[in-house]
Amino acid sequence: MPDLTIESVSKHYGSVAAVQRASFEARSGRILGLLGPNGAGKTSAIRMIAHIIAPDSGQIRFGGRTVGAWSQRRMGYLPEERGLYKKLKIHEQLEYLARLKGMSRFDARERSRHWLKRFDLEKWASKKTQELSKGMQQKVQFIATVLPEPDLVILDEPFSGLDPINAELLRDIIGELKSSGRTILFASHRMEQVEQLCDDICLISRGHILVHGSLRDVKRSFGRDSIILEFDGNTHFLDPFLKQGAIRITSRSDRRVELRLLNGAPAMPILRAAVSTTRELYRYELVEPSLTEIFISVVERQSA
Repeated sequence: MPDLTIESVSKHYGSVAAVQRASFEARSGRILGLLGPNGAGKTSAIRMIAHIIAPDSGQIRFGGRTVGAWSQRRMGYLPEERGLYKKLKIHEQLEYLARLKGMSRFDARERSRHWLKRFDLEKWASKKTQELSKGMQQKVQFIATVLPEPDLVILDEPFSGLDPINAELLRDIIGELKSSGRTILFASHRMEQVEQLCDDICLISRGHILVHGSLRDVKRSFGRDSIILEFDGNTHFLDPFLKQGAIRITSRSDRRVELRLLNGAPAMPILRAAVSTTRELYRYELVEPSLTEIFISVVERQSA
């Protein structure tokens, strides 16, 4: 399957620079997570990749060719916004959208039946979109995205509205698409989903690419400066470190705390305080920061 390459791409809306000389790559058989705060330029980047809008400068290539109408036929795009026809029956809608991508009527009908069965939507095939719940509509929209068997799959917040069972099914299917060699671009605000699914990440903020590379390498580059504690007792022993600005607590519950060491603060004083203060210490682990912490650190650094 072909790779997707973005080279020095820029896009302006009047005086506003949405994307500025962005360069990154999405490789076949891997999932690239496209991350960024609101207004970062993710949507503009995706729309240029999908050839919905054109870049002001730079090149976007899929399999070595500049994207265009030809690549749209080989692409499946699940936008964050709903894009279904409200008064059209589900099976008619899926067949129509598949035929727009070049599928025969017979293949479109057979593939629609296959996917509707897999998502347990067979009995809803003759219902109109407006009769379906938000989660069901999301499943139909995902089916429309993958039904033509695209080489490039763009998923923007694909888990929106899904319950845990259907979210797990969707994760399995995305994994199958990856195993089949598809090139997959996954945009989300949910860092835990990106961490679970993605092989590579690209973090964009204010139109600039701030981080790009394999998730494993990116996390390793930030070092082991996060601590996970599990214990019996309260968290008062951390108050002095908070006042000193030596730590930031990223997650806290009655028996568990995750924190990040700041400004080069050492880890050993945290361990000593936990041992001397808590009733029982079950876990103390120095780990790499979560993707959420990396996201916060990089965006804050840019703002500063």
